[in-house]
Amino acid sequence: MNFSKIYYILFFLVSGLGFSQHIPTNEIIATTDLVNYLAPEVKAKLSEKGPITEAVLAQYFRDKFAERYFYDWNDFETRFEKYNNSNSGAEKSHEQNAKDHMGKFSGPAQWKLPFNYLNGKPVNAYALRHLARQHKMVDVAFQYYYEDKDPKYITYFKNQLQSLNEALKANQFEKIEDGNGVYEVFRSGYRVLNWLQIHTMFLGQEAYTDKDQLTTIATLLQHGAHLYKHNSEFASGNHQTRGMSALAMISILFNDFQDTSTWYEHSMSLLEEHMANEINDDGFQFERSVHYHMSDIGTYFYVYQLAKISKLSVKPFWKERLKSLFITLTKISYPDKSAPVLSDDTDDPWAESNDVSGALTLGYLLFESPKIGYFANDHVERKMFWFVSNSQLEMLDNIEAQSPTMKSLEFPKTGYYVMREGWKPEDKMMIISAGLDEKKPDHQHGDMLGVQAMANGKVILPNYQVRYSLSDYGFFKNSLVKNVALVDDELQGKQYTSNQGGSGFGKFLELPHPKTIAWETNNNIDVFVGGHDGFENKGVAYSRQVIYLKDDFWIVKDNFSSDGAHDYKQVWQGHYSLEESPNLIRSTFDTASGLDIYQLKKTDTVTTSGTRGKQWAVVTKRDQNVFSFITILCPYQGYANRIDEEKDKPDFKGWVLNDSFWTIDGTKPSSLSKESKTLLFSVRKLAFENIKLEFTQASDVVVILKDNLLTVQSIGEKESQLSFRNKSTKKNMTLKPGETVAFSLK
Repeated sequence: MNFSKIYYILFFLVSGLGFSQHIPTNEIIATTDLVNYLAPEVKAKLSEKGPITEAVLAQYFRDKFAERYFYDWNDFETRFEKYNNSNSGAEKSHEQNAKDHMGKFSGPAQWKLPFNYLNGKPVNAYALRHLARQHKMVDVAFQYYYEDKDPKYITYFKNQLQSLNEALKANQFEKIEDGNGVYEVFRSGYRVLNWLQIHTMFLGQEAYTDKDQLTTIATLLQHGAHLYKHNSEFASGNHQTRGMSALAMISILFNDFQDTSTWYEHSMSLLEEHMANEINDDGFQFERSVHYHMSDIGTYFYVYQLAKISKLSVKPFWKERLKSLFITLTKISYPDKSAPVLSDDTDDPWAESNDVSGALTLGYLLFESPKIGYFANDHVERKMFWFVSNSQLEMLDNIEAQSPTMKSLEFPKTGYYVMREGWKPEDKMMIISAGLDEKKPDHQHGDMLGVQAMANGKVILPNYQVRYSLSDYGFFKNSLVKNVALVDDELQGKQYTSNQGGSGFGKFLELPHPKTIAWETNNNIDVFVGGHDGFENKGVAYSRQVIYLKDDFWIVKDNFSSDGAHDYKQVWQGHYSLEESPNLIRSTFDTASGLDIYQLKKTDTVTTSGTRGKQWAVVTKRDQNVFSFITILCPYQGYANRIDEEKDKPDFKGWVLNDSFWTIDGTKPSSLSKESKTLLFSVRKLAFENIKLEFTQASDVVVILKDNLLTVQSIGEKESQLSFRNKSTKKNMTLKPGETVAFSLK
């Protein structure tokens, strides 16, 4: 038998058995050929009723999409009515975005720079990235329904999708090495999410034919194959998680095709690896930003939700880690249920808090926890409305809510520390930033050991959200717009560099390395002590102590030490009047509440500056080798409760300055006393009646004498030897930072 006969026999045998083909990464399967990529059992079942035509295949996937997607597309118009009723500004927003997108790019778009907008102006890298994400194409799809199903919007979508497919075939698209890769994992993943939503919206519409539907499916399969091929190994960061989320979605929704089971296993495995590596054990996303934390919630939510709908098994680890992301948002929330601004938060530039209620509403719907329900809205945010089921929407008609009981707490791995009075609207809360991610600190700001605070329903010490495309993004990422300490003109963030793609994003190649020395919380005080190496290049050692005197006010002590003279500074965000500057500055709000910042040690100057409607004050002590600011941060409600600048010895919510029953000796010591409690700085010796305390070095401590019990807690940065004496007892011991010792006086 000659070779040609063997070849033809093998060809017919393989054809009859249904030869398995892998979905290609660099070309789009013809709609007539899609059937050849179906899993054998699916193909066999569909063949039972005759030939698998395009019409048969399109109907099959419409039926499956109704079962597998976040909602049944047959109910779209009912949901659309509910969507508009609960989102009064939706139509206008969609219209504006659709007009913006269609006014800039033709349907058959270009995908490789350089090229121009429709108005003739050049498209920049930032705009190309957003074209690649296709997020405003969703607005175009909505406009189809707002304008009485004008088919031009479906045609526009089809043309733009097809133009990318043609660019792929012609190899005329931006590559990742250019910094703007159209098929880069994040942009490709984002595009898949948006195109799946659009595909669902258009199913059943006359202008979206069977062939159009299959073309979209073939395009999504090519995206899946590309994502699978180019993400064989773990790569840290949210770009790969977005892409693997999309790959998992494709593999769930189109599990009838061969390769998709492999895609599902691979994407879920990589996503699990991201969860293990990028959600810290304390529950915080590793990039330390609320924005990226919530972005990861969305990324994992889409997959977890679709897996639940299709009754696919998901490991318990998935559920635990995903739930921890929601619990973390509750832990960092202000009393008004918003959250502080942490690092690169970009949703609302210059905002002084984050709205986390939308994310926590999703958490409530997923886990039905009353503790999360406390923070939930009675509606789903506009963006996520289309990714929850009808039964979940009904849950929001009767939310089970349980008021939180958690107070001060820490995220030791991530490096955030929360000092909290409670959850009443007027209660105080402060967060301290003392972490640097070792893997990817790209999104971190120059705010090491910086603080933010809320009191009386106002953010009294703010940080500000940013936007990569704004010209002063780099400025807003650094220390002058943070609540930090500085040396001379040295900022914390150094060697700022922008990314290759030109979107405006930039990062610091050098940031301070923090060290947490102590964190302790009890019924009387919270104390944080930490340092960083950000000024070692100037020969300056630095540490910061933050003490919360419950529930009155905070004290911040900034310690500087150097062999040479420097100007030492504190930066405080807010609009301040210089009441008795430099030692008292004040901000006030429309509710007659405010913040007094009072210096216990004399400083030299206060200067104010600002931009973008924001303002800050810089308190300076000039030409010093060694100096410590001891600063009272005292929120107040009502004029009469301020620190009275007209008094020689002002009162600090019942705490009096340098007027203690203790006899005090030390290195220019200072004290604050209230009833049985005394807060002391730079003390060496204390005496009262028969009690004597002696420290081997100048120490910062809180001493409480009550009911024949003496407690001493270190609030300083250094370990000290403590000697205790009274008429019947002598004890010597080591007192570490944050540590408390007690002595019975009976």
